[in-house]
Amino acid sequence: MCATGRKTRRQERRVEAGRGEMIKVLFFGPIAAASGARELSIAHSPGMTLGHLKNMLAAAHPEAMRLAVMLAVNGEHARDLAMPLSDNSEVAFMAKFSGG
Repeated sequence: MCATGRKTRRQERRVEAGRGEMIKVLFFGPIAAASGARELSIAHSPGMTLGHLKNMLAAAHPEAMRLAVMLAVNGEHARDLAMPLSDNSEVAFMAKFSGG
């Protein structure tokens, strides 16, 4: 901090850079109900894949992950659990849709 007690521009950039090391997880429909959340932020780690994320979430929210049959990464349908995730990725978990 500078003499006035405010953060310097350099410190503000470091804070902003630290925010980018997260993965945004979205839950829809019954998955949100089962997990008790519509959105989570998960810390990104180097080498993290979609499968790693799904296993991590299954340990914390087993019922919700049993319902998850469709996945999307950054708005694109994803099937490959070996898909690498980058920081700032957005991963959506969806259940089967039904309707008339």
